[in-house]
Amino acid sequence: MTKQVVGIQFKNTGKTYFFDPGALELKAGDGVIVETARGLEYGTVVIEPRPRKPEGQDQLLKPVVRKATEEDLARLAELQEKGERAFRIGVDKINAHGLPMKLVGVNYTFDASKIIFYFTAEGRVDFRELVRDLASVFRTRIELRQIGVRDEAKMMGGLGGCGRELCCTSWLREFSPVSIRMAKEQNLSLNPAKISGVCGRLMCCLKYESEVYEWARGVYPDVGTRVETPAGEGKVTGVNIFKNTVTVELKDSKHLQYFPLKEVKQIGGGKR
Repeated sequence: MTKQVVGIQFKNTGKTYFFDPGALELKAGDGVIVETARGLEYGTVVIEPRPRKPEGQDQLLKPVVRKATEEDLARLAELQEKGERAFRIGVDKINAHGLPMKLVGVNYTFDASKIIFYFTAEGRVDFRELVRDLASVFRTRIELRQIGVRDEAKMMGGLGGCGRELCCTSWLREFSPVSIRMAKEQNLSLNPAKISGVCGRLMCCLKYESEVYEWARGVYPDVGTRVETPAGEGKVTGVNIFKNTVTVELKDSKHLQYFPLKEVKQIGGGKR
């Protein structure tokens, strides 16, 4: 019998993890209880069961224990309420210990065997006394996990400069590297306030069109290039990859004109 695999997410925009569905009939959107390294957890099916690839037949996957029941959903709501209370207590304890850290979120594992406190900080923080203090209050295992500012934005949510919900909160599952070179290639202002997201890092959306601009670099003539146009010889002063046009300063008139890319030919060969 061909073994199957099912994709599970633990947060709306979190990574997808793969489990063994066994004989369970699951469909996208189903709530399930799965066995993880942290114990039992509640997740949502995002990739329906399908045969494993031949090379993955022998891979040992943790099982889906069951479909979530009404009791499981009630327990999940209860744990969320307890998490909110734990957050308030966590903030008070951090302030009491005078630690340079900011609490971002608190999660209970589904079996309540552990509470995870997510925080941000400028550097390393000695929180051993804090852990002991929290353990004495909650009487369970405590984990403090330091996260970055991009992860903080993902957890907290908000609106971007475009007026829409943050991509990392609404649909972006994984962060991709973003560089200042991408902003330069897109002719954007290098003012940090204009190309940074609410997290203070370069906006993730700079990555979305990066491949288009990289392609355009190999197709469009560079600014300053001498070209031949239907109106005569001139110099490229700009390109518009969305309108598929090239702006040319004509040699004789010094006027700027716009030409379709296909009508522009680089003098001396080159890209066009």
